[in-house]
Amino acid sequence: MKEQTELLKTLKPHWVVAIAFGSAIGWGAFVLPADWIREAGPLGVILGVLIGSLLVMIIAISYGFMVEKFPVSGGEFVFTYLGFGRINAYICGWFVTLSYVTSVALNASAIIVLFKFLYPSIVEIGYMYSIAGWDIYFSQIVLATIALIIFGYANIKGITLTGRMQFIFSTVLFLGAIGIGIGMTLHPDTSFANLKPAFNTEIGGWSSILVIVATAPFLYSGFNNIAQASEEFNFSAKKAFKLMILALACGGIVYSVMVYATAMGAPWQPLVESKPIWGTGDVVTSLFGNVGLMLLTAALCMGIFTGINGFLVSSSRMLLAMGRARILPAAFTKIHPKYKTPHIGIITAVIVCFITPWFGRQALLWIVDMTATGVAIAYLYTCASAYRFFAWGENPLRKFFSLLGTAISLVFLGLLFIPGSPAFLAAPSLIALGAWILVGVLFYLINGKRYNQIPKETLDYYILGDDIMKVRKEQEQEKNSQVVDLSKQMHN
Repeated sequence: MKEQTELLKTLKPHWVVAIAFGSAIGWGAFVLPADWIREAGPLGVILGVLIGSLLVMIIAISYGFMVEKFPVSGGEFVFTYLGFGRINAYICGWFVTLSYVTSVALNASAIIVLFKFLYPSIVEIGYMYSIAGWDIYFSQIVLATIALIIFGYANIKGITLTGRMQFIFSTVLFLGAIGIGIGMTLHPDTSFANLKPAFNTEIGGWSSILVIVATAPFLYSGFNNIAQASEEFNFSAKKAFKLMILALACGGIVYSVMVYATAMGAPWQPLVESKPIWGTGDVVTSLFGNVGLMLLTAALCMGIFTGINGFLVSSSRMLLAMGRARILPAAFTKIHPKYKTPHIGIITAVIVCFITPWFGRQALLWIVDMTATGVAIAYLYTCASAYRFFAWGENPLRKFFSLLGTAISLVFLGLLFIPGSPAFLAAPSLIALGAWILVGVLFYLINGKRYNQIPKETLDYYILGDDIMKVRKEQEQEKNSQVVDLSKQMHN
């Protein structure tokens, strides 16, 4: 049996929170408020993101338990394998890989939106073509590609560097968002009247809220990066749940503050009707000039950097786990001899993301929907797997919350796929999702035979590693011993 590759245990708790929080926020909190307000109105968005945060916290209970028991790279792929077997694990892993890699690409492409607002001449060099009303220039592709290469290299250099960078970026992001919110409240030219109407009057209050709640899997997907990084904790995995809750709470605050700040600065209906490149940037610049724009830009850059950084960590660890299981080529299990990182997975994720800038901003919004689908499926499998690990008599509270998390995940999926739902996926998103499924089926047909022929004990070792396997055997022996003792007592 080939020895499993292992990663260094160097991640500190505050780095892990930063990876989760920074990934969950990313670019969306600073670039998309005007788009969200157009769909749901200011209060509709704020209530939607806060309700979404609470719902995802319930899902995080199952993640916390599973990470505590199985702190190993692969997260949802590993949990699903343990709960539902190898075929379901592949399905889950395929969708999660989609959500992680596309999240890296989304954040890299947000750099183009930033430069298009700040320095349009730089990103309008070498016109190539247009997609859905968005002009594609060669300079945009070069800019996003350079960013991906830089962060790919930083990730290869080691998780210690990544963790430190993420903590610095996340701190600046959070303080910048809070500063903007306070500034908007105190500025003499802002008004709470600008927040009216509170909801999108065309669809009503409840539908406005549900449109945003449906995107919660995408908005908060970074919290589950903690599961992917768990193999590299230098602290007890029992802390994982608390770190997830902290990351989700901070995420809900930043999303709400940025929507509030965008709507406070000017009447929101004329703002969204003008279809600005960057609505939040327009509002902040009109009130605070270059100083405000510099603060907003710094926070946005940190959001982009944390998104790229955090999801590169998760993408590469998921690819490592699927490589260990032999459903992906064994090359993904290779660890860099000097930096001890899964460099093949990092390089692969970066190369795949090179494709995204060629499709423009509208494609970003289609990918958001696809990403929400992948994350909702990951949530569903994780909660359902956790449910199978509990007995009602042994731990009824955890059993209940894992069942509730499963139901919430199904609601998230329903909002995306049930016709007539306010968040029903658009046709381009469904087509792109269908293409991803077909590729996954083809890939399984090619590699599935090898994957299914691996003996269970061997596959357990490949996926879980020696330490967790020993713990599981000790737990099974202890449980069997308790059953024997109980049997003897009943016999006597």
